[in-house]
Amino acid sequence: MGDSKFSNFDNMSLHGIDEDAELIPLLTPEDEEEMNNEVLPETLPILPLRNTVLFPGVVIPITAGRDTSINLIKDANNGSKVIGVVSQKDEATENPTPGDVNVLGTVARILRVLKMPDGNTTVILQGKKRFEIAEVLTEKPYMTATVREVTENREDQQSQEFLAIIESIKELALKIIRDNPNIPSEASFAIKNIQSNSFLINFVSSNLNLDVKEKQELLEINSLKDRALATLKYMNLELQKLELKNDIQSKVRNDLDQQQREYFLHQQMKTIQEELGGVSHDDELLEMREKAKKKKWSKKVGEHFEKELAKMQRMNPQVAEYSIQRNYLDLFLDLPWNDFSKDKFDLKRAQRILDRDHYGLEDVKKRIIEYLAVLKLRNDMKSPILCLYGPPGVGKTSLGKSVAEALGREYVRMSLGGLRDEAEIRGHRKTYIGAMPGRIVQSIKKAGTSNPVFILDEIDKLSSSHQGDPSSAMLEVLDPEQNSEFYDNFLEMGYDLSKVMFIATANNLSTIQPALRDRMEIINVTGYTIEEKVEIAKRHLLPKQLKEHGLSAKDLKIGKPQLEKIVEGYTRESGVRSLEKQIAKMVRYAATNIATEEEYEVKVSNEIVEKVLGPARLERDKYENNDVAGVVTGLAWTSVGGDILFIESILSKGKGALNVTGNLGKVMKESATIALEYIKSNADRFGIDFGVFEKYNVHIHVPEGATPKDGPSAGITMLTSLVSLFTQRKVKKSLAMTGEITLRGKVLPVGGIKEKILAAKRARIKEIILCKDNEKDILEIKKEYLKGLKFHYVTDMHEVIDIAITSQKVKNAKSL
Repeated sequence: MGDSKFSNFDNMSLHGIDEDAELIPLLTPEDEEEMNNEVLPETLPILPLRNTVLFPGVVIPITAGRDTSINLIKDANNGSKVIGVVSQKDEATENPTPGDVNVLGTVARILRVLKMPDGNTTVILQGKKRFEIAEVLTEKPYMTATVREVTENREDQQSQEFLAIIESIKELALKIIRDNPNIPSEASFAIKNIQSNSFLINFVSSNLNLDVKEKQELLEINSLKDRALATLKYMNLELQKLELKNDIQSKVRNDLDQQQREYFLHQQMKTIQEELGGVSHDDELLEMREKAKKKKWSKKVGEHFEKELAKMQRMNPQVAEYSIQRNYLDLFLDLPWNDFSKDKFDLKRAQRILDRDHYGLEDVKKRIIEYLAVLKLRNDMKSPILCLYGPPGVGKTSLGKSVAEALGREYVRMSLGGLRDEAEIRGHRKTYIGAMPGRIVQSIKKAGTSNPVFILDEIDKLSSSHQGDPSSAMLEVLDPEQNSEFYDNFLEMGYDLSKVMFIATANNLSTIQPALRDRMEIINVTGYTIEEKVEIAKRHLLPKQLKEHGLSAKDLKIGKPQLEKIVEGYTRESGVRSLEKQIAKMVRYAATNIATEEEYEVKVSNEIVEKVLGPARLERDKYENNDVAGVVTGLAWTSVGGDILFIESILSKGKGALNVTGNLGKVMKESATIALEYIKSNADRFGIDFGVFEKYNVHIHVPEGATPKDGPSAGITMLTSLVSLFTQRKVKKSLAMTGEITLRGKVLPVGGIKEKILAAKRARIKEIILCKDNEKDILEIKKEYLKGLKFHYVTDMHEVIDIAITSQKVKNAKSL
């Protein structure tokens, strides 16, 4: 018997419907005899019940929800009040047909029809006798059928065995009522007062904790003795469950601490979740095992997974480690073990894609095509580690997408800027709450293949802290000899990264750890010339900005002269990021006029450019002809590419002091000191009176004092400026120089030559002085970049002075 299965009898048969209702007495043997003698009508309206079975003599309340049921009850209540009640085979059936209901049911009399406050109709039914549907007559508006009575076999009612069964049923019922706190104690009074044996059997059967199918089987037993035995069997089973439950509760009640209480509640939540359609612990394990069968991992990985899955199977789902273990196994299943995308070896197509997306960058494109060619021939080559090095905005990161498309691989990008926790690379150990795999493994999981194109953005901006050194952790990732077994702390196994094509990007090689730099193939992505910038703006930047602002090519046209004016007058970077911002301003000019329905010039003129962007702001970096001694043009490398700078020097009455200004670093100040000392030691050779050094102070200044400047590249420029100053001879027009000096007057090579050459060309420089050792850098630059430039290669400062300083003295030269 269930937790509240006697409530029907307690609330209905014993006490009536409510305090004011007419009491419904217990069924006596005389009542039963009268009920058995009633003549069964030939036809009856049939009322299907969803989730219960009505037994003869038993009173039950039924809530009618279906329109057919409500109509049937209404008609029957106004008529004979007798209906046939059958149970449905499937309670989910909304509109049962004759085939959806059981053939054997119970004739019932309507005792009371109640209209409930919520609008539903509740009918009180009392079972009379069993019947069987002979033939269904109608289905609309409700089912009617001809019926025949099904008699019960009552031959053994007076036997000692039958009476013993009845006594056992009473005893068990009283025990269940006593041991089950959910059954009211008044139910025992009702059991003791039932006089009819058949009614006792039917009443107990009706209140047993059984499903509809089992109760229907009990109803269909013709022999009363057999039905009593079956009922007794179910009662014994129910009593055993109840005793076991009470026994368990009594044992654990004393030592049920907080943890056990939470576990019990979690178990209840789990059961509720399963009832609501959730996944149980066992189902979750089974699902993981099915997924594992589809993985392509090695035998070693498979054995490790099975071991970890068995560990999870033994875990309590409520402990904190369980969620970590589940995440760990989910990661194993989500990683693309030995899943590789197929490379596309159409080199001509790859070249078209690279040329379509990026103008220039010939060295990078050449290296990618070389890689594809070798991979096509060998098909098992370890992926190289490329490092694209250059100023911002030249297309290093976006190049990775084009490479991925050309190869037909997945594209993954990981930004390393400011990363200072080694666990971000290698992952956390599983012993920590909230442990996660490193970002390398997470990115591989996201890619879905084990051979993506993997962009390591801003690798020069890795930093160290008390949490470890990420750049050292990257050594294993970027070493082709080691990364076939890259060890992630969370994964606790080696993962093969040898087929991943890593492409790192950097702005400054000096901040990259030497060992890390040694593992990469450095490809210098230098700045663009004015012509290249104009072409990039025309092909890529302008169409992109028009699309982003909701415009088309017919809404704004910018010609090459106007693009060149924007490049020269409003941007001074090596890349094209600032150029894109200026073009975006021009596009917004058109968008604003279209939105406000104002007329504007679709074809942009120089005047429109100045109107929208303002006066050109960057004329300063153009070469300035001058007739002043001591002013020399130098070439410098900056974080945004090459630039020109001016070294100015002047003499003033004093005692030979040297002052250097312009926000210069230590190296540049030392270069000024070296230059002055070299001139002093070679004064006769330059035709300078040594007494000058004792009568005048020297002041060297580099304009743009707010900008920090450092490096040895301005050494020969400072020395030339001082020689020009002391000799009062001006420097040759349209000339620039770069190089380091020594105390012996030797000229040493410097870096950033291509960027400096591009800056010189932007500034309309015609001649450039370089160290002889920098000639090899010039040979690597495209000839079109060098058009209109004349190079002087020197090894000694005297050569520089002979080339740079004219014999003509400046006007109003000082008499030193």
